[in-house]
Amino acid sequence: MQLLYSRFIGGPNMYSYRPVIKALLDIGAYEDIASNAIAGFVARLLALLPGLKQHSCSRGYPGGFAERLQEGTYLAHIFEHVALELQTLAGKEYMSAFGKTRGAGQQGVYHVVIGCKSGPVGLAAAEGAYQLLAAVLGKQNFNVPELVAQLKRVGENAKLGPSTEAIYEAARRRGIPILRPDYDANFLIMGYGHRQQRVWATVTGRTSSVAVDLAGDKYLTNKLLRQNAIPVPCGYVVSNIAEALDAFAAIGRPVVIKPAGGNHGKGVTLNILSEDEIEQAFMLATQYDERVLVEEYITGRQYRLCLVDGKLIAGAERIPAHVIGDGIHTIAGLADIVNLDPARGTGHSRALTRLELDDAAITTLSRQSLTTASIPKAGQLVLIRDNANLSAGATATDVTACIHPDTVRLVERAVRLIDLDVAGVDLVITDISQPMTLKNGAIIEINAAPGLRMHLYPSAGKPHDVGAAIVNYLFPAGTDGRIPIIAVTGTNGKTTVTRLISHIFRLAGHKTGMTTSDGIYVDQECIAHGDTTGPVSAAMVLADPTVEVAVLEVARGGIIRSGLGYDFADVGIITNITEDHIGQDGIEDLDDLAYIKSLVIETVRPDGAVLLNADDLRIVTLKSRVKAEIMYFSTKADNIVVRRHLGEGGKACFVKNDIIYLASGQKEQPVIHIADIPLTLQGYAGHNIQNAVIATAACWCQGLYPAAIRKGLVSFCENPGRLMLMNVGNFQVCVDYAHNPAGCQALVSTLRRLNPKRLIGVIAAPGDRRDDVILRFGSEAGQGFDVIYIKEDHDLRGRQPGETAALLARGALEAGFNPEHLTTILDEREAVAAALAHAESGDLIAVFYEQYGIVLDTITSFYKTDAASYSHKSEYQELVVAGVRAEG
Repeated sequence: MQLLYSRFIGGPNMYSYRPVIKALLDIGAYEDIASNAIAGFVARLLALLPGLKQHSCSRGYPGGFAERLQEGTYLAHIFEHVALELQTLAGKEYMSAFGKTRGAGQQGVYHVVIGCKSGPVGLAAAEGAYQLLAAVLGKQNFNVPELVAQLKRVGENAKLGPSTEAIYEAARRRGIPILRPDYDANFLIMGYGHRQQRVWATVTGRTSSVAVDLAGDKYLTNKLLRQNAIPVPCGYVVSNIAEALDAFAAIGRPVVIKPAGGNHGKGVTLNILSEDEIEQAFMLATQYDERVLVEEYITGRQYRLCLVDGKLIAGAERIPAHVIGDGIHTIAGLADIVNLDPARGTGHSRALTRLELDDAAITTLSRQSLTTASIPKAGQLVLIRDNANLSAGATATDVTACIHPDTVRLVERAVRLIDLDVAGVDLVITDISQPMTLKNGAIIEINAAPGLRMHLYPSAGKPHDVGAAIVNYLFPAGTDGRIPIIAVTGTNGKTTVTRLISHIFRLAGHKTGMTTSDGIYVDQECIAHGDTTGPVSAAMVLADPTVEVAVLEVARGGIIRSGLGYDFADVGIITNITEDHIGQDGIEDLDDLAYIKSLVIETVRPDGAVLLNADDLRIVTLKSRVKAEIMYFSTKADNIVVRRHLGEGGKACFVKNDIIYLASGQKEQPVIHIADIPLTLQGYAGHNIQNAVIATAACWCQGLYPAAIRKGLVSFCENPGRLMLMNVGNFQVCVDYAHNPAGCQALVSTLRRLNPKRLIGVIAAPGDRRDDVILRFGSEAGQGFDVIYIKEDHDLRGRQPGETAALLARGALEAGFNPEHLTTILDEREAVAAALAHAESGDLIAVFYEQYGIVLDTITSFYKTDAASYSHKSEYQELVVAGVRAEG
């Protein structure tokens, strides 16, 4: 048995709309050996994981899986349940009951899919399940508690801090999409494109960096507030002990010594009463900042007030870290007992922080004439820290309703002076219910990036959802941070439709982001080259803060491997379903292909629109999977599906009398004559008529007026690598990416209508297609071309050299093609060069490219050598027509 890989899929996928782990497991020799045929296996497994006895499995009742084990089931299925059980043991926050096991198309190899709440925990559970099963099969000992402890550590490390998690959950409740680029950081991108907002802990994208630096300088903050009549303690910045002693003398006892730029209460010593304490407090402060602040110690109770967008949201009294004596345990022992509270964790990971008996704690104890070994009397309160920071182990009591309105106004004015959008204000006052004045209290600090734990999880009093307040500030009511997402899938036409929609929106004044099979584009800038039709590419577009409309080409491979890169689209399109990729990734027929691509239309928002090809009945049957409004498109005026749909008050886009129409119910409006669309080659390119219809419908669904759509259709002239025609001397060349039978047929049909003297094909097929598909590709070529040059892709995709080419040749010959007009030249550059060298006046050469750059370079080199009457203008050549290929 071997775990070949495991992968986290965070977005909607072909197995679930929720996150999953997808593992590829090779069970090897155990393919035909059931669990009950492996001596002692079931007993050993259930002894290690008794919780498996509660799994229902397909039988629908607890114990169903155990019955399956006893009756005989197989390792891949068992792996699924073991991984699920390990997540359950790691904690209820990781529990999932979802799992699927399916054959991967190879003997003994299986796809195992399990639901997960945490990607890192799910991946660790998959690896742990593999190791556990290997141990059980090998009759070796296995430490389940150690594995579970490891999973818990993984989960703890991957968790957001409580403050960021509160923001995350509030955004999720609002339906705001969230991207988390790194599981090691408390950084979130909420929303898509130009409507996104970013937070790092409680610092937002709107937080002023000047305000953060100002708040970080305690002395400068103090001085600014004092100049504006805000009560603050008097203080001095010092750089050595002598200056600290002078400041102590000037202020009078007691004083506070702290780093001028510190946070979380680190390096702070309170209530210093004598010169003997100055040196130690000064040295502690200098561990965190060379500049040390000596300031007046304000007596009273310690409070933290949290403000968002200049308004008070919550207030809490902070009680310094302490233990209560019982007359039995030492202070160290009492601290250990307190730390047993599951709410306490290290750093900011839990609602409360563990008590740490560090140097600062020992200093605090010594001032009470105590040590960690002291045994306090029963009921005696022992301070572990003087300051009341939660990060130092303090607790909190909510006082929001008790704060005097005058104090609220004063604190809000103080925060306005600092200009922080999210602020934590530390103040000391004798009675929070009374107005704060110079005589009864002071603002001690104003903090950027305040922790929210004390307000979310107070030890007493009412919790306040400050995370929701931050989200509501960033996303006012009625907004959800979303931009229009138009997702395009299908067999052929995807790239052209994507480009065309993007072009129309761009001309209408919108900044677009686009993923295609040749790159990622923001507006017209290519930010990444290559086949970028998967979820990672989609996430790149959606994370760009300038993008106003996202148009995403979504390919089969990306869906299968990693799902979608977004949660919901506003428009989902299936262009067509034709023969391609059959025999790959478990796809046995066109229905399987349609099932995979239907994910794009299933994940359209209920208030969005799904565009279905009414000329493809297989696509029409997918309507039952749709939750949004359906709009049909057709290149025919009398399509019965369209007619019925309009009769029921639905929407459609179709061609009638060579004009593209938009219709809603019985109301029709013309948009453009197809001859006015350069993409259609005066109407000769039937597949591009369909692509124009789709783009028209998509843009209309997103609120563009017909005039704006018409403007885009008329001006779309650059479509690199798709039905790209160019004059080369006295003949023409068409560069296209058709790579399946339907694409070949559509391209040949279009080019024949241009009446070339001879139609010459330079063709290749992807090697990972099934033999019968490649043969049909060859047959289409044989029926369509007068001369054929067969080349082979550089990426053989598992085939032997010449194998794919031989299949293409066989398909062409079986279709009756003249063998004297067929030449096999495997190298792409050499094949194109040969076709160019033997072209005659009036010929048209169609090149089905794999490497676009090589093909263009070969054509350019031939032109220069041939010195034809042609002026090179760009990397695309001077295009007579820049249209679209049959395959998108």
